Amino acid sequence: MNQSKKISMGKWFNFGETVEGYNIPVLNEREIRAAAGILFLAIYTSIMIIIFTGNFVPMKYNIIIFFVDFLIRVYISPKFSPSLIVGRLIVSRQNPEYVGAAQKKVAWTIGVALGLVMFALMVVVNSYSQITGIICLICLIFLFFESAFGICLGCLFYKWFKKEKAQYCPGEICDVQKRHDIQKTSGIQLLAIMGFLAIIFLAGFLFNNNFKEKPFDLLGIDKASQAGQKGIQN
Repeated sequence: MNQSKKISMGKWFNFGETVEGYNIPVLNEREIRAAAGILFLAIYTSIMIIIFTGNFVPMKYNIIIFFVDFLIRVYISPKFSPSLIVGRLIVSRQNPEYVGAAQKKVAWTIGVALGLVMFALMVVVNSYSQITGIICLICLIFLFFESAFGICLGCLFYKWFKKEKAQYCPGEICDVQKRHDIQKTSGIQLLAIMGFLAIIFLAGFLFNNNFKEKPFDLLGIDKASQAGQKGIQN
């Protein structure tokens, strides 16, 4: 009975899942990307609030959320990470994409370190500086690349710490392989990007004065609203 309980508890607190066909513990990349998107949106919104209103309260809450979430992932189990649980619910109808758990642990340990510094400086000490700004930028870049492109930048440090090749990377980028035709970029496609940028620059040149001016109220909605407020006050 005790042995079965230990096995059951071990299943819940292991780092990664045991899946048939994979010789190491794995995680679902789809829910990881979803969780990264959630955290990215929260931190990005907090930064915008600071820039436009000077209010640091949402950022302090999100630092605690980020720090505790990554602590749970690394030192308890990814199964209990709130952001990963929400991510799992969001992508529950999608087929899982399995990736190696070992490199994710290294990446998330880096997240714990960054979160600890932010927690100490901004929440405990109640300060902000170039240090907190740079760390926020690093976190945003890491989360954006994970959520938008499925690229785990933190996983790149795995070989530095473990001195071995990572297995089951997203998109099989750990394995050298020949690109499919659909993955290749032609010269015409690069010219299309250059042409697109040229159009943007041309629009900026032609409409520069218009861009600097505030748009006028075409339908008079603001004027009607202001007139109504004045009527109420009178």
